[in-house]
Amino acid sequence: MNRERPRKIDRAFFDRHIAPNLGADRDDVAVGPTHGVDFGVLDIGGQALVTATDPLSILPALGLERAARFALDLVLADVAVSGVAPSHLSICFTLPEGMTDDEFATVWETIHAECADLGVAVVTGHTARYTDVSHPWVGAATAMGVGEHDDIVRPDGARPGDRLLLTNGPAVESVGLLSALFGEQLDLPEGVIADAQDRLEEVFSVRDALTAAAAGPVRAMHDVTEGGLAGALTEMADGAGVRFAVDRAAVPLRPGVREVCDHLEFDPWAATSCGSLLIAVDPAGVGDVRAALEDRGTPVTEIGRVEATEAEDGEVLVDGTRLEHPTVDPSWDAYAALAEEATE
Repeated sequence: MNRERPRKIDRAFFDRHIAPNLGADRDDVAVGPTHGVDFGVLDIGGQALVTATDPLSILPALGLERAARFALDLVLADVAVSGVAPSHLSICFTLPEGMTDDEFATVWETIHAECADLGVAVVTGHTARYTDVSHPWVGAATAMGVGEHDDIVRPDGARPGDRLLLTNGPAVESVGLLSALFGEQLDLPEGVIADAQDRLEEVFSVRDALTAAAAGPVRAMHDVTEGGLAGALTEMADGAGVRFAVDRAAVPLRPGVREVCDHLEFDPWAATSCGSLLIAVDPAGVGDVRAALEDRGTPVTEIGRVEATEAEDGEVLVDGTRLEHPTVDPSWDAYAALAEEATE
């Protein structure tokens, strides 16, 4: 997070300026830039090369090791949600001048250890220090994975009859970060703040995504990032042209989430929640996917179903009421207010 709210371009800009201007038209691009799809796919000799690029965000206040793991997982997750395991990484660091060699060594060695455990090789990169660069945005990285085209899970692949599963729940990332960074400023009981800070252990989704895809059949998968659960639901339903019928009471809130969101006056459904996955699963596979995730210790809940609809772009109904995509992610404003308060 940063004092300035990051904001993705909207679909109208994407359709007008980006989609028609994608460089050379090559036959080996199986999936190019698509609104709501976080990865691309190349055909390499009949195999699928899945690739995704993301910024790198390092928050030293979390502790450099945890911050580095978090930054890496965000990058690798956009490949992992395709169902293809990330295998290669290209990484660029544009470091603040004040970051010491020892601090960067901690970040790099943590990324190495996590990549080694996941079977990911770093194949190229760039590292330098620059003036006017500050935390948390310190670079970018591209993740890649090689698999079979038929095994790819797309976020727009939900079909009528599928069931909707959600891991962890809304706002675990937002609540975990805000309580870890500004816990002393939150007028909440110590136990609530401790519960909220524990949510930071749930912001890692790469292994969960690969576990779910392997247990399948998974039709669609989306990590719950900017725009939160409401954003993920509407993007998945719009992409597939279907209706998501969601039971609000079935959507879980992890310990500390409701209290922090109420205290900071924002809707947990609209807040970023890296580590949470929205998964559309063929009914025959629901039990296997749930069991596989629960064996990993990951909370997972069935929150609704996929239905056919005549709506032009798909729709989400929560207890029968239409859900709209959030216009902003409220957790960024909460961060900005707490950060300003901390400097007073």
